[in-house]
Amino acid sequence: MNEYDYDLFVVGAGSGGVRAARVASELGAAVAIGEIDRMGGTCVNVGCIPKKLFVYGSHFAYDLNDARGYGWSTQPSFDWATLKENKDREIARLNGIYESLLTRAGVDVMRGRVRLLDSHTVEIGDLQRSAKRILIATGGKAIVPDIPGRHHASTSNAVFSLEELPKRMMIVGAGYIALELGSMLCALGVEVTLIHRGEEILRGFDHDLRCHLHAELEAKGMRIVLETQVTEIRKTDSAFEARLDSGVLLETDFPLFAIGREPNVEGLGLQELGVELGQRGGVVVDDDYSSSVPSIHAVGDVIDHIQLTPVAVAEGMHFAHHFYGRGEHRIDYASIPTAVFCQPELATVGLTEREAWHRCQDVRVYKSVFTPLKLALSERKEHTIVKLVVDASNDRVLGCHMAGHGAAEIIQGLAVAIKAGATKAQFDATVGIHPTAAEEFVTLR
Repeated sequence: MNEYDYDLFVVGAGSGGVRAARVASELGAAVAIGEIDRMGGTCVNVGCIPKKLFVYGSHFAYDLNDARGYGWSTQPSFDWATLKENKDREIARLNGIYESLLTRAGVDVMRGRVRLLDSHTVEIGDLQRSAKRILIATGGKAIVPDIPGRHHASTSNAVFSLEELPKRMMIVGAGYIALELGSMLCALGVEVTLIHRGEEILRGFDHDLRCHLHAELEAKGMRIVLETQVTEIRKTDSAFEARLDSGVLLETDFPLFAIGREPNVEGLGLQELGVELGQRGGVVVDDDYSSSVPSIHAVGDVIDHIQLTPVAVAEGMHFAHHFYGRGEHRIDYASIPTAVFCQPELATVGLTEREAWHRCQDVRVYKSVFTPLKLALSERKEHTIVKLVVDASNDRVLGCHMAGHGAAEIIQGLAVAIKAGATKAQFDATVGIHPTAAEEFVTLR
């Protein structure tokens, strides 16, 4: 007779939780998963997927204009409701696919809010279930600062359910979400003002790329205000008014905060069970994603490590293989590629120039800024930047950075070269595909 109802109970059916549950079940474990919201978590419902669909939709604003230079006569019109309805239909389809993946793998899917009663027991709705191990995969939630009028502010979640586009939007923040949504809305005709407390956008990215993207975004009509904070939001008769610490009053139809996300641990009962949490509330785990309570584990954004969907998926895989397989799946956190799907797109893998100088005695930098051939016959004045950072002592390429059309697709391929330890000489010896923007990486001098 089994001591527990399940070998594993997963809390949260997002990217990491679904992968862990499915793989563990396929490896022979008895698994259940609890979810209060739609299947797929942030990524599928209010993150990567709908964001990218909106970005695709907004990019036609530029593509249709470019087409005139190539002989096409266009009389474009745009309907937000159509884009939103089609997006909603696609997300609903993906929700069904995620649930089907779980049930076909033999995972019991349970709906409701989950709370841990002890280190082996969960409560979900009116039910209680026991498990040998419990995996927390509840992701993160958007942060809104504690300022007067904070209840007037929205988060990125609200953008995906807008019935109509606002005329003027204020976005506070300058990271992935702020720039992606800001540039998307700007392309669709919204007057976007971006407020950021730092000295430049995209903290943590390569300095040349940050400055390049800043200039390109402003050229597309986005207003960027740096070294400034919002101290208060007030409702007016017709809109909202944000008070900045500079004393300026900014009128906006839609105040949105995209200043980061924090681990979603509220109401789970973790602290009461002695689970150690970090300064920002993330579950503290070891290399195998075990918490300070041996039967409680965590993966994904809730551990507040690297907040990227593929990382959560890899962590879920590692967990499942470690405890229910042969433990052969390992994660290498070095040189993880990432992209910001703003316009123009930015992608990067490896070390920034500043990071390289902190780790190496001598660094060589190769950089090129150019107008892509696609825009040669259009009126769009957009530039692409590509950059390589190289360790001068051994010629190894430490970082590849790009802002421009197709950056994410190009950098994904170069991530393999970085992972394999490629040298600048090997880049140089590679024949480029002409004419492409990608060939710049193998012709830099």
